[in-house]
Amino acid sequence: MRVYLPDDSAAISAGANRVAAAFAKQPGIEIVRTSSRGAFFLEPLVEVDTPAGRAGYPNVTPASVPGLLKKKPTPISKIPFLAKQTRFTFANAGVTEPLAIPGFAALEKARGMKPQQILDEVKKANLRGRGGAAFPAGIKWQTTADSSGRPKYIVANADEGDAGTYSDRMILEGDPYRLIEGMAIAGLAVGAQKGFVYLRSEYPAALKKLRAAIARATEFGILGRESFEIQIVLGAGAYICGEETALLESIEGKRGMVRYKPPFPAVEGLWQKPTVINNVITFATVPDIITRGADWHLSLGTATSKGTIPLQLAGQVKNAGLVEVPFGVTLEEVIYDFGGGMPAGCKFKAVQVGGPLGSIFPKKLLNTPICFDAFTKVGGILGHGGIVVYDDAMDMVALARHLMEFTAAESCGKCTPCRVGSTRAQEILEAILDGDGTPDDLALLNELGDTMKNGSLCALGGLAPMPVLTAIQYFGTEFRRRK
Repeated sequence: MRVYLPDDSAAISAGANRVAAAFAKQPGIEIVRTSSRGAFFLEPLVEVDTPAGRAGYPNVTPASVPGLLKKKPTPISKIPFLAKQTRFTFANAGVTEPLAIPGFAALEKARGMKPQQILDEVKKANLRGRGGAAFPAGIKWQTTADSSGRPKYIVANADEGDAGTYSDRMILEGDPYRLIEGMAIAGLAVGAQKGFVYLRSEYPAALKKLRAAIARATEFGILGRESFEIQIVLGAGAYICGEETALLESIEGKRGMVRYKPPFPAVEGLWQKPTVINNVITFATVPDIITRGADWHLSLGTATSKGTIPLQLAGQVKNAGLVEVPFGVTLEEVIYDFGGGMPAGCKFKAVQVGGPLGSIFPKKLLNTPICFDAFTKVGGILGHGGIVVYDDAMDMVALARHLMEFTAAESCGKCTPCRVGSTRAQEILEAILDGDGTPDDLALLNELGDTMKNGSLCALGGLAPMPVLTAIQYFGTEFRRRK
């Protein structure tokens, strides 16, 4: 009998390898290691084939393996967390073997199109970058295609450094060919024959899978010197290298520091040549746009945020995991309908969306739609789609201090507003936390925040004040009573 068990890092941390070892001792069992469905609260999730499709056994332990298959499994289609999702980018999650060569239908179709036809399709689809800036990918690609410099490059930003995010990792570990296909299509569109994946060093399993996938794609003729090559570059753990120009500096072998813009990378990027830089999920979305068409992508989402987005739920929720849904659902729906709400004994207090630079929202903003522009209107960022939920035990002053400490440590130091502003803000927050604050501290934090937002060279310094300022805005009594 065949059983399916995820080979994903999260599943392994929950004991998937130990469960696989237990199954290996059972007679007549074939073990197939797949990607993860992203329902981490159910891991290790063991699946079997049934006449009605896959069915699963959640939270399997080695001790429960003997006799497990005699029990009735739950159809995957009946698991609410998964059944209510709209999966396209993560359609293969939990289904396929990560290194099994797919058909590459999108790339085959793109090879029969003219470069401008590919560009026009991506522009029409209104695909906005999923890495945080939400800049239209088609415009970026068109700018690179129109630039005269040669050679041109494609760069995938896989430096997934936001706390509570893991969608890039899941693609890299579970469906790496989707990234490869998206990058190769971008290469066709702009005239690039070389691509780089900038991967964070903290992802050893992703590195292993991606290396193997590139090697197999090359062996099968999908990649190669006559078409498109991909090289992996490992980062050294600097958060600032998630910023596109610091990333380029790092690939070139320099210290990861932000460049002045303009010129923008689409015109002068890697080694001063035209370069497309997109996040992993942005590239992974492209194959469906090519095969299904721009109109399909336009049929999903809101007026200005089209398609689906993989949200990553973490923190104080019952059901942590990856949720792919069309833009437009509300934060409340994500946290309660998919996340199952708060664990027993916990009361909702706040949610932070967009990583350590994201704003902190109170309960009254849970009706905010998951939409780039809707978040901008309420003073937030959607970022990479990370959602961290906090309960009423969270000390907002301590959280604000922690987040500003992170910024101060990760600043590249090139611009004064970020380098000095983050350090001064951290010192003020530490004084407030210790009960040594003054009546002027909150006003000073607001002033520092304005300087950082308006004077920093990149989004690290520009967005760093947001969690602190929104924490003060919505939970100001916690700051004032510490003085």
